Amino acid sequence: TMATSYELTMKQRSFNYLYTAAVLLIATCCHDFSSYIPAAAAFSPPHLQTSLLKTRSSSLSFKFQNSFENNHHTARKLHHGSQSSLQLHLLDPTSSLSAATEAIASSISSLFSFTGPIPFLPSLALNTLLFFSLRPKLTTMLTPEGFAHSLALGTMLWTTLGWRGWTVCVLYLFLGQAVTKVGFDEKTKLGIAEGRGGRRGPENVWGSALTGVLCAAAASQGTEFLGISTTVWLLAYVASLATKLADTFASEIGKAYGKTTFLITSLQPVPRGTEGAISLEGTIASIVGGLLLSLYAYLVVGL
Repeated sequence: TMATSYELTMKQRSFNYLYTAAVLLIATCCHDFSSYIPAAAAFSPPHLQTSLLKTRSSSLSFKFQNSFENNHHTARKLHHGSQSSLQLHLLDPTSSLSAATEAIASSISSLFSFTGPIPFLPSLALNTLLFFSLRPKLTTMLTPEGFAHSLALGTMLWTTLGWRGWTVCVLYLFLGQAVTKVGFDEKTKLGIAEGRGGRRGPENVWGSALTGVLCAAAASQGTEFLGISTTVWLLAYVASLATKLADTFASEIGKAYGKTTFLITSLQPVPRGTEGAISLEGTIASIVGGLLLSLYAYLVVGL
């Protein structure tokens, strides 16, 4: 019974920490902290209300005034007067909720904008929430170091290209991982399977996406960069990932199902899994992989 109680306590603490982090991270996306925090506290568990109302920005400070008796949750917004004096403005829950809704809507609108770079802090906040929410799945695909580097990569891509460019890279990751697992037991027996159970590390993350990140950064600079139009930079971004995915499809399907493999340089038959070897099955798979990502980028998200 004590063990069960301890486990429940730990789960509750984990939930509380995650909840607080989520609220504070979302708060960084809002343009008006003073209207958002009191409303957020109104929906929070009692033991989290105080910490939420202590959230500060460089120009605003919030002080928790009472224990929220009779469901009246309040906070004071500080304003600079003409003579550097401070005037306190009391926010009632209704106005706080209304202002918070507008702030969140504005933040979400900017995060999912189709044009222009996205603010860094909202991008970081959203990626942090998404990555840690999907952590059980992602840790089966990435090493701990790979997870951290992927979070950095995701933030960069969301900041430069927004959700559209971000989802292209995420699709690349999931498709690449899925095809790596095809015939994995057989490839392991032959000694030609990817190491670490197919999980990707930092070298895989940047080896696959560094070129794409540079193209994404160039595409976010305006209508053109270095005399090259944004359209061409976007094409280069998609092409870099599509080419890498095509290579992964060719390699993994070729190792799993290739019947006849030979070196492209000498046309001599070689065993499956030999570096530089190609097969009909792998070549067809590479076309499929490259097309999947390219069509998604063009037809689905409109890059």
